[in-house]
Amino acid sequence: MNKEDDKLFAASRARTTGFKFDNQVVRVFPDMIARSVPGYELVVPMIGLLARRYVQPGSNIYDLGCSLGAVSLAMAGAVRSDGVQIIAVDNSAAMVNQLGTLLEEQKSGLPIRIRHQDILETRIENASVVVLNFTLQFIDREQRQQLLNNIASGMKKDAILIVSEKIRFADVNEQAQQTAWHHDFKRTQGYSDLEIAQKRDSLEDVLKPDDEEIHFQRFEQAGLVQPRRWFQCFSFASYIAFK
Repeated sequence: MNKEDDKLFAASRARTTGFKFDNQVVRVFPDMIARSVPGYELVVPMIGLLARRYVQPGSNIYDLGCSLGAVSLAMAGAVRSDGVQIIAVDNSAAMVNQLGTLLEEQKSGLPIRIRHQDILETRIENASVVVLNFTLQFIDREQRQQLLNNIASGMKKDAILIVSEKIRFADVNEQAQQTAWHHDFKRTQGYSDLEIAQKRDSLEDVLKPDDEEIHFQRFEQAGLVQPRRWFQCFSFASYIAFK
């Protein structure tokens, strides 16, 4: 797939509508996420590395909210274990259609099975690795605990859950500082102040971050243990927890 530059918010808009993972976003998504999420291009291959360590033979790996399959492809290339398949799930038809095309164009290593499905309706079975890579933040807060409960119920003993998220901070000053640093990062990636402001407005009612304490409480309630933050860059973090 040819990578297109993200210029979705370059022109001034009278009103910024809610962010959607539609065909417009799909066309620029690799550029958008690399320029918007500091550390993203390191997180993805490191998830592959973690999957390689903790995968269990004959089990399933789930990539929930897979978008264009960057994490699925990283895990498929990294994992060396018999009888393993990756189940990549996303509710965006545009995303899964493009992922299907991508998989036809390149060898992925492990088999990747694509599901066009709401992850809230996905049944997790025989899982040794489950990944929510910047996905949980788009789920209604009232449904996040149930989603983690459902995931944990289908995980094998010693399986892992990886959750990457934009996080918020309880301290007002730290939150302001982290936001300023993130905007500085975006500027270094070529985004204008107009683009930063309009994308922020578009995501305001769609992306709802939580603080780290809430994530850890959810892990505990779902029966997941030893949660820890293994990556952080500004307000973007990734966590691992064990069954």
